[in-house]
Amino acid sequence: MTKKEKVQFVIDTLERIYPKTPIPLNHKDPYTLLIAVLLSAQCTDARVNTITPILFAEADNPYDMIKLSVEEIKAIIRPCGLSPMKSKGIYGLSHILIDKHKGKVPQSFEYLEELPAVGHKTASVVMSQAFGIPAFPVDTHIHRLMYRWNLSNGKNVVQTEKDAKRLFPKKIWNKLHLQIIYYGREYSPARGWNIEKDIIFQKIGRKSLK
Repeated sequence: MTKKEKVQFVIDTLERIYPKTPIPLNHKDPYTLLIAVLLSAQCTDARVNTITPILFAEADNPYDMIKLSVEEIKAIIRPCGLSPMKSKGIYGLSHILIDKHKGKVPQSFEYLEELPAVGHKTASVVMSQAFGIPAFPVDTHIHRLMYRWNLSNGKNVVQTEKDAKRLFPKKIWNKLHLQIIYYGREYSPARGWNIEKDIIFQKIGRKSLK
């Protein structure tokens, strides 16, 4: 099977299993998505979705968020982990959005990545899912599966993103990255992996595991 055939098999299989790909993080606009993605660092989406309703009941926009103190934000988001860093990031970026962007989340990788606690992956999720701009956010699931499927060397997420963008059509990036995440959680997890159920790995995966 050629590399092109492997890529098409992945696309076809994921489209068959996951024709619809709702965004795992509950949100109502670019700002609440940005905050939810920031909170999801080293935290499950399920837990984030239990915390954001509490936080957004207090502040679901940057103007209300800066009325809270960093300590108040930290107390609410503590179950998500890394609360000292995340609370300072949420408070700081909310101020910047007001001061520099008229309270709006910018549609720009450059401006998003300038915000406190916002890295390239978070910016990519916001660009793709809030604004529909093609991006390929690489999380641990995508990084793991691209290696298992022999589509990337697994050295780092930067290389994995480059490989994904090179191999897959740009027009499907925004949906495909979610499909891979869903597949990774259901069929190819990091722990408790049942190789026999991982139909993509069975077809195109590495012959030997390290």
